[in-house]
Amino acid sequence: MSYDVRQSLLVAKEQLAPGIFDYRLQDAWLAGQAKPGQFLHILVPGKTLRRPISICDVDPAAQTVRIVFEVRGEGTAVLAAAQPGDVVDVLGPLGHGFAPVNQQGRALFVGGGIGVPPLLYAARQYGGNATVILGFRNREAIILQQDFVNAGCRVLLTTDDGSAGAKGLVTAPLEQELQQSPAPVYACGPTPMLRGVAALAKRYQTPCQVSLEERMGCGVGACLVCACKVRRADGSEGYLHVCKDGPVFDAQEVIW
Repeated sequence: MSYDVRQSLLVAKEQLAPGIFDYRLQDAWLAGQAKPGQFLHILVPGKTLRRPISICDVDPAAQTVRIVFEVRGEGTAVLAAAQPGDVVDVLGPLGHGFAPVNQQGRALFVGGGIGVPPLLYAARQYGGNATVILGFRNREAIILQQDFVNAGCRVLLTTDDGSAGAKGLVTAPLEQELQQSPAPVYACGPTPMLRGVAALAKRYQTPCQVSLEERMGCGVGACLVCACKVRRADGSEGYLHVCKDGPVFDAQEVIW
């Protein structure tokens, strides 16, 4: 894994939904190194610890890396105040991302809320072979739906309140898709959603990779803060770390 501390230029900023911001960072080296499912560790002015932000997409031609994040506290509020032309201190790209199974075959992508952005770059690799299931609280919270469509993906939308798409959880359309034809599953979102997705993948005996979120300190496996309990190949239990060993894991490896 190759990573570096970069001074990347913020060239575009957009607010996608209340409290959710879309940044494009111009950095040729970073754009050339970034893989689907990896993340950036961003230094926020005035804060000691960096903030981990998933890579949403990469544009090789423009030499940009795209991140989409939600304001959740003081650090991300400061980050959200940045403006185009500012320089962003980035450590990355970090972590092990999604491993493509068969890009010539069908794949299912399942995202919930702010877990949706890490799936865009991965789904883009499959294009028309990707079915993307997106879940949000309501119509106002929907992000990136058109981006997946523009990437050639088939998109199924759900909302908790039924204000857009189908009312209910992403697991309902996922099970319908698996019943028709099992396919590799890639997922990112809240832990209860991931637990349900993993259970369905196990039931239909199809590979499933999940991107986990944990609080991080260093981002490179030195501080050991972001521990995740897993089941090893020999059946014993142990711990891996989301920053270094993940954030993407085999769903059946994780002890939920």
